[in-house]
Amino acid sequence: MKREPTESGDQRLALFIDFENLVTRTGISPESFDLQPALDTLLEKGKVVYRRAYADWTRFSGATQRLHDLGVELIDVPPSTRAGKNGADMRLVIDALELAYLREHIDTFVIASGDSDFCPLAYKLRENDRTVIGMAVRESTSPLFVKACDEFVYLRAPGQQRRRDHGGKEKPSSKDKEKEKEKVVPEVARESVSAILSRATSPVNPSAIKAAIVRREPDFDERDHGFSSFSRLLEQMEKEGLLRLEQGAKGQWYVVPA
Repeated sequence: MKREPTESGDQRLALFIDFENLVTRTGISPESFDLQPALDTLLEKGKVVYRRAYADWTRFSGATQRLHDLGVELIDVPPSTRAGKNGADMRLVIDALELAYLREHIDTFVIASGDSDFCPLAYKLRENDRTVIGMAVRESTSPLFVKACDEFVYLRAPGQQRRRDHGGKEKPSSKDKEKEKEKVVPEVARESVSAILSRATSPVNPSAIKAAIVRREPDFDERDHGFSSFSRLLEQMEKEGLLRLEQGAKGQWYVVPA
């Protein structure tokens, strides 16, 4: 029996955080870095079974406790006069590839960085039949890295984050409420789906739909149109008769003509 994509929760995710990249030139300070909203988005997709953050932690000690509280393992990469910042990048890449080869049950890799240096890693993981989700602040993200990923989750800089009420819960701004009411499927999504399905001879992976949209509009973000995730956008398109979602034998969701 068919289940809704966002309720399946059968993905196993590994999260790799290039911490220095996320707090450099983004307006986010180590002390104010809040991973929880992004983690909540990932938990909608499945279970985050692996969480690592890479940095020279002597520089970012203000962020360590909050990351520890979220179950993130901190990998300390001391500065090197030869490798410099790239030391953390190299360690992250090696660990991600090693995990991909040793743990076949992990089907989704989340790379929290906006650095285009991670494009080869994203391509290699996708070659090995893994879904790759990128994560970073929009203004400091390379369009090349966005295109290299199946999906992208944009973090909010402090000025963009939702306000919280006195109870500690998120309080949507008037702009957020307006977007929630709209939920309009953007024309670029309609056109991309129509073009792909018109020539498809077999079920299409949702990542191909997202990639086609990003090729047309590199800074595309479904949240700008009122959808909390790309799967929510696909659900709306199914409701409007633009496509149909179909689950394969291994639990993977595919897009087919309506």
